[in-house]
Amino acid sequence: MKYSFPRLFAALTAALMLGFASAPLPAQSITVVSWGGSYARASEEAYHKPFTEETGIEIRLEAYNGGLAQIRAQVESGAVFWDVVDLELADAIRGCDEGLLELIDFADLPPGADGSSPEEDYYPETLSECGAGTLFYSTVYAYNSDVITGEKPETISDFFDLERFPGRRGMRRSPQVNLEFALMADGVAIEDVYAVLDTEEGLARAFRKLDTVKDQIVWWEAGAQPPQMLADGEVVMSTAYNGRIFNAQVLEDQPFVIVWDGQVLDSGPMGIVAGTPRLAEALEFVHFVARPASMARITRYIAYSPVRKSAEALVSTHLETGVEMRPHMPNTPEHTERALRNDWNWWSDNADEMNERFIVWLSQ
Repeated sequence: MKYSFPRLFAALTAALMLGFASAPLPAQSITVVSWGGSYARASEEAYHKPFTEETGIEIRLEAYNGGLAQIRAQVESGAVFWDVVDLELADAIRGCDEGLLELIDFADLPPGADGSSPEEDYYPETLSECGAGTLFYSTVYAYNSDVITGEKPETISDFFDLERFPGRRGMRRSPQVNLEFALMADGVAIEDVYAVLDTEEGLARAFRKLDTVKDQIVWWEAGAQPPQMLADGEVVMSTAYNGRIFNAQVLEDQPFVIVWDGQVLDSGPMGIVAGTPRLAEALEFVHFVARPASMARITRYIAYSPVRKSAEALVSTHLETGVEMRPHMPNTPEHTERALRNDWNWWSDNADEMNERFIVWLSQ
């Protein structure tokens, strides 16, 4: 197999990590890999602790910043020490195609809260052969209202407007979502974004728009970074995951404002690393998380919404503060009026090429 340099470098880096793998897990334990920060804490309360209490299976939690490199290195070396991984949907599809993830039988997932079958209850495109969807989340941008005190940004175009809103911007060090934001800010209709991205002219247009803010960007990699950057005044606005901003608002009383215009809505599945010797326990955990009650439970800790229709009626209030959670969910009619649904199929086909092009652009 021929590898590009960035992909080969990532794979070699991940392979080196195998030498630092944790000690073997005790019996009846699994390693679950997630995104860290407030989302990981919410997962521990909503998924991990109740699962251990019910089954006796302990969970070791590890964090990562996404991608398949570490999973690929484990599977190809035959030294699998991760069991269940919280994935981006495009990575779940690619990982399945590469044989990096175990197959998951939809029929084995729990029924809906109303007794409906999983395939009826899950929203479209939230299930794949190798991943069971857990929640909807969105990439938005947010600003600190104590820093921007005059005119307020309201549209995705405002994020790129350095004249009206001067100051540094936080953006994830990834082409995904940034290219979509750039095209929407440049006037491309939401329904046309991926058709435009599918052309050389469209890609050049997206990178030209990113060029307009490039020297003002502070790059982030972990989801916990944007709220901290906003709180410290390191940036005046930043792209971020909506749930991380919500938690900063309600738990830390941060004066952050989410701009929902142009949000990129996505769903996150859980996949099982191929070849894990703890397959039965990993499947048990995935099935537990797939329960409508489990999906509703995590909304008591963070503003990510269930991908099962029957779970939506179970959404109530934030456990610690009593805040009504439904208005803060990314898939409400008000928030999705100007939302772009992430095209996982496009990213699954084009991720390697886009990552290489993005790395070249960063170096210029």
